[in-house]
Amino acid sequence: MSIDFSKTDGLVPVIIQNDTTQQVLMLGYMNEEAFVKTKQEGKVTFFSRSKNRLWTKGEISGNFLLVKEIMIDCDQDTILIKAKPQGPTCHTGSNTCFNEETAKGFLYQLEQTIKQRVESGDEKSYTRDLVQKGINKVAQKVGEEAVELVIEAKDNNDDLFKNEAADLLFHYLILLKAKGFSLEKIEEVLKSRAK
Repeated sequence: MSIDFSKTDGLVPVIIQNDTTQQVLMLGYMNEEAFVKTKQEGKVTFFSRSKNRLWTKGEISGNFLLVKEIMIDCDQDTILIKAKPQGPTCHTGSNTCFNEETAKGFLYQLEQTIKQRVESGDEKSYTRDLVQKGINKVAQKVGEEAVELVIEAKDNNDDLFKNEAADLLFHYLILLKAKGFSLEKIEEVLKSRAK
């Protein structure tokens, strides 16, 4: 793994991505010394331009970024690090330095929309109404959508199949919310099984 630090006056940009969710967490810079320390210790260390020194993310807060994978781009002047965050990444207390709601992709946005609808006082909300009917009703609806998806899988109408798949996924996210779990927690389980 060779990085050309000379291209950019000794500093290269480093993109940090959540190893589980693939969410982009932050951007920092490394010099060669920070890169070597990161590889040796397994904790992301940057070169702080404002402090003019090495800075290990989490050295004060305890919110370290544990290195899972390091990749170098094709020009050998940018680093991508997949990491397991040990708490919020941003100094604001957010999980990401970018827009929290859009940084993870559409399913996470949909999860947030479901959360907002469940917690709103809008009596016209289908989502809120379903959750208010209780866990048995939500689970029953997921079961119904699963059966409808299976039926459409046996036919040759791709549009109906895609619509039923979307219905199942939507109601599954409602079930997760009703049970008090997040999509990220399920991703962690799936990721642990992939080892």
